[in-house]
Amino acid sequence: MSPSSASQGAPLGDLQHAIDLALFGALGDLALRKLFPALYHLDREGLMPESTRILGLARQEHDVAAFRQLVSGALQKRLKKDEQDKESLTRFLDRLDYLQLDFTSVDGYAAIRQWREGSPRPMVVYLSVGAKIYGDICRHLQASDSLDEETRVVVEKPIGFDLASSEDINDAIGEVFPESRIYRIDHYLGKETVQNLIALRFANPLFGTQWNQNHISHVEITVAEKVGIEGRWGYFDEAGQLRDMVQNHLLQLLCLIAMDPPSNLDADAIRDEKVKVLKALKPFTGEALGRDVVRGQYTAGTSDGQQVPGYLEEEGANTDSQTETFVAMKTEVANWRWAGVPFYLRTGKRMPEKLSQIVIHFRQQPHYIFDPDQRNIAANKLIIRLQPEEGIALQVLTKDSGLDKGMRLRPGPLHLDFNNAFPKSRIPDAYERLLLEVMKGQQYLFVRRDEVEHAWRWCDQLIDGWKARETPPRRYPAGSWGPVASIAMITQDGRSWYEDY
Repeated sequence: MSPSSASQGAPLGDLQHAIDLALFGALGDLALRKLFPALYHLDREGLMPESTRILGLARQEHDVAAFRQLVSGALQKRLKKDEQDKESLTRFLDRLDYLQLDFTSVDGYAAIRQWREGSPRPMVVYLSVGAKIYGDICRHLQASDSLDEETRVVVEKPIGFDLASSEDINDAIGEVFPESRIYRIDHYLGKETVQNLIALRFANPLFGTQWNQNHISHVEITVAEKVGIEGRWGYFDEAGQLRDMVQNHLLQLLCLIAMDPPSNLDADAIRDEKVKVLKALKPFTGEALGRDVVRGQYTAGTSDGQQVPGYLEEEGANTDSQTETFVAMKTEVANWRWAGVPFYLRTGKRMPEKLSQIVIHFRQQPHYIFDPDQRNIAANKLIIRLQPEEGIALQVLTKDSGLDKGMRLRPGPLHLDFNNAFPKSRIPDAYERLLLEVMKGQQYLFVRRDEVEHAWRWCDQLIDGWKARETPPRRYPAGSWGPVASIAMITQDGRSWYEDY
């Protein structure tokens, strides 16, 4: 079935960021849950030029009207009532075309070229599909003469299963697209708080002068999920929490925390500094592998007051699986800025809360003059919350009020809650920002190939160490904060996980 015809020859003034978007996997979960709502919001906010068009591609047989109805249903399910209006919805749906296509066969790709014929807009190819067929799609687009020198490609992570498979996939994409037109998405980089982290660090001397081992004692990064595997057994049991979360999301957050100031905000200036951090990450060898890394796997427990099964009891489970659903570790960035500063990373499924948070623990004053029993609280913390509510809080110490309190200290936050600070502004979803940057042709929020490969290289040595030790993951009940060993790991350093939620 060929896509429906669309108007051509938009006014030149409308072409600054106008694109033709070819979305592969247009009926998949990611597209319906995240991508179409993000595109709709860009359109509704006036950030999508009038002549931009969207071609949905999937294996299912639908005509354009049925496809638009499916997208409309997904939008109405996921948008808030005050975000829906008939005019915006109609305008957005009118942009949509549809093409049924077997992605792995070159037959049918000519219809994409026909859809593009005569269009003055650059094309963006968004691959919302499994990474194993990225190369097939890119080659078929090239073979069908559907590409030009302006075409950009957007690919989802994780890219590969280890360094070797990552290199194979990136080689296949690179045969068709130069690095300057490849956009590797990590949606955490599109979050408002992550953007504010860059501003916080590099626009404020208060933090810029303190951001080193002389003033920071340690750093925590927690990405906790309340859900289990949600029917993703086939994928997740091969990947595990390290590949699924640490290799991309947590290491990207670590890089933004630890990187040196870039010379400017150009894409490669920022990404050069992130690569330096990945190169400086200490590997886990010898005793450190058992002492500083904890693997876990959830057992049956309680979530939101409901009984939930353990990982090995999930539907379709391999009851002999040794795949980890939890990872906690202590690592270090071996350079002048961070020498001796531990970075504690923690991520897992079936946690008590859905939470993504970075906590910067500043060192105590060298000379302490207040109540000795309060010494353990006498340090500032910078808490950067990515979800569920985005915000930044600086925990400071003040005198407790009251005539009978003496000089008792009280910790309290200087708090920037984005929802309260900007009550009339909707905080955009990460995918809105990322899609907008793709439309503009800007890469600074996207991951460069060498970042991906250095991250895999570091994770691969950890996975190889696990295999050599043959140590099974530690059990933890669903609804808890992970194995007791993860608490012991940080406690042995005289510290504790920050859990004041």
